[in-house]
Amino acid sequence: MLGNFSFCNPTKLYFGEDSLQYLNEELPKYGKNVQLIYGSGSIKKNGIYDQIVEILRANGKEIFEDGGVMPNPTVEKLHEGIQIARENHVDLLLAVGGGSCCDYAKAVSVSVNCEEEPWEKYYIRFEEPTCEIIPVGCVLTMAGTGSEMNAGSVITNHESKLKIGHVYGESVMPKFSILNPKFTFTLPKYQMVAGIYDIFNHICEQYFSGEDDNTSDYISEALMKSVVHSSRIAVKNPEDYEARSNIMWTATWALNTLVSRGKSTDWMVHMLGQSVGAYTDATHGMTLSAVSLPYYRYIMPYGLQKFVRFAKEVWGINGNGKTDEQIAEEGLSAMENWMRELGLAMKISEIGVTEDMIEGIANGTFIMEGGYKVFTHDDVVAVLRECM
Repeated sequence: MLGNFSFCNPTKLYFGEDSLQYLNEELPKYGKNVQLIYGSGSIKKNGIYDQIVEILRANGKEIFEDGGVMPNPTVEKLHEGIQIARENHVDLLLAVGGGSCCDYAKAVSVSVNCEEEPWEKYYIRFEEPTCEIIPVGCVLTMAGTGSEMNAGSVITNHESKLKIGHVYGESVMPKFSILNPKFTFTLPKYQMVAGIYDIFNHICEQYFSGEDDNTSDYISEALMKSVVHSSRIAVKNPEDYEARSNIMWTATWALNTLVSRGKSTDWMVHMLGQSVGAYTDATHGMTLSAVSLPYYRYIMPYGLQKFVRFAKEVWGINGNGKTDEQIAEEGLSAMENWMRELGLAMKISEIGVTEDMIEGIANGTFIMEGGYKVFTHDDVVAVLRECM
């Protein structure tokens, strides 16, 4: 049975080769001062920075730069962004980059006018903002997180070795996002495939929960098949516009809350991956790929029928003459072959985890209750050891 739920997503999207021109339609809605948020500076090499600055200046905006956002934004960087916004009375936070820039912008947006320590309020106590929120707009240059159309924001605290995400209310969602698939063409292959797996796993986290045969499951299966098909094309030809367009669009739908409707949702792969990332600072998508298969093989007996469906509907496994366990395992083996085809990290030891980190990573793993099995600490440790 499809349960009761609400769905609201106020983010306006502009998609396509000419989508950046619509920044001209959005900018007049906000005040003069714009905080321009970006990462390591690749947008200056590929020309995107110049295009955006030209549009901002043409619209009479004062630009306050906030570059250097790292792949896993830190508490220290968050405080830098807060200071820039406060000192310059910023009216709009414009994030240009991938999910990390978008996540960071949302964290700054709820923190500028917050009188408390943001890390404690939002990432330890998981409270909602009670202060004025600075609006966020996004120009996406990497597909993966779906942060351009959701209220999630992940921040890393290296001192406490915690990487924590907070999903805020709809008021924190970007007001607009601009998605030009060509802006993703110059992304290194490693980052592209990490983003592709992030997309796929977002769908899995929502799909592998509950026993209901509902619309969300059918949508999820179509999205997963789209990712697999387009990824194989993009790996061979990163500038295939159709493939990169489909990947970018699927990333948005994978985590804009649509396919979670009517589902309890799991998210344990993300909890494991984020805790690994807190210790290693490894690329997010690679932390997910490195823990996924041991986790799914561990919980498969508890959600066997969904894994059978996954094998048949997503991977085309023929079930004739096979047990449910055999079908389910063939599905996960097909998924593993695809992951290896992309060149993803398959073990946490590949991304910097050593044996002496296991207990700490387990301690930093939040336990979620929406999947097929609620983990104990021992379960977490067992899966992490399988991931080595």
